[in-house]
Amino acid sequence: MFVKVNGIRLYVDVEGAGLVPDGPRMRQKPTLILLHGGPGADHSIYKPAFSALSDITQIVYYDHRGCGRSEDGPRESWTLAQWGDDVKGLCDALGIEKPIVLGTSFGGFVAQSYATRHPEHAAKLILISTAAKFDFTATYAAFERIGGLPAGQIARSYWSAPSPETRAPYLEICFPLYSARPQSDSTDWIRRLITRNETGIRFNGPNNEQGRFDFRAALADLTCPVLVMGGEEDPITPIAFSEVIADSLPPEQVRFERFAGCGHGIVPDDPERALAVLRSFILASA
Repeated sequence: MFVKVNGIRLYVDVEGAGLVPDGPRMRQKPTLILLHGGPGADHSIYKPAFSALSDITQIVYYDHRGCGRSEDGPRESWTLAQWGDDVKGLCDALGIEKPIVLGTSFGGFVAQSYATRHPEHAAKLILISTAAKFDFTATYAAFERIGGLPAGQIARSYWSAPSPETRAPYLEICFPLYSARPQSDSTDWIRRLITRNETGIRFNGPNNEQGRFDFRAALADLTCPVLVMGGEEDPITPIAFSEVIADSLPPEQVRFERFAGCGHGIVPDDPERALAVLRSFILASA
């Protein structure tokens, strides 16, 4: 379905009831809002794995503006400030109060924008394989360590100067290195993706917003519980990025989980432990 948010239509999908029978009463489950990566991908990266949490949450999937099935809006609005405000706007449109907001990779940038711009809104925040400040040099080194010199050179070529010409070899050579373990469901998930390369090219790189954002100072003011998850074999947002996020948050609010042997996709690389960690954090009392 489409929901009008801040002047454009966002594609939204919902899984699971919000109210469920519980003896003589109806019990309200928390709402889990999933912010996908990219930018330029879509929410399908979360399906079907996150359906495993639908027994304890009502899950809201959606595509960011300029991504997937959602409308573009003005390209000047493809900013973290607007993407973050869209999270709040979507909640307002759907009547969602105190959501649990989960962002992976670029979705984690959006989640931090939302949480720091609307600090009283979320019940909990989950940040997976993401960064509060992007260190391109560390990313180039990680690709070289994991994929060899050619992968490091291709990563440097794309991230330093994003374009259709540098993005094509990056997707061919570097993108497969995001996963540290063989995937059981082949590559069907890649074929299901709606890829909007123009959105990524506009955002990515040190000369675009990816090189300018810095949430480190603002994270110190968050008051909701935050779960940070990082893979130790992640080439695009190395584990040190997650350490910086955890160190920037109030220590009493943060839970930091490291995943040995996992790459950028923690849930597909280690679904049993990743989903168990997510489940325990969602069910824990604030």
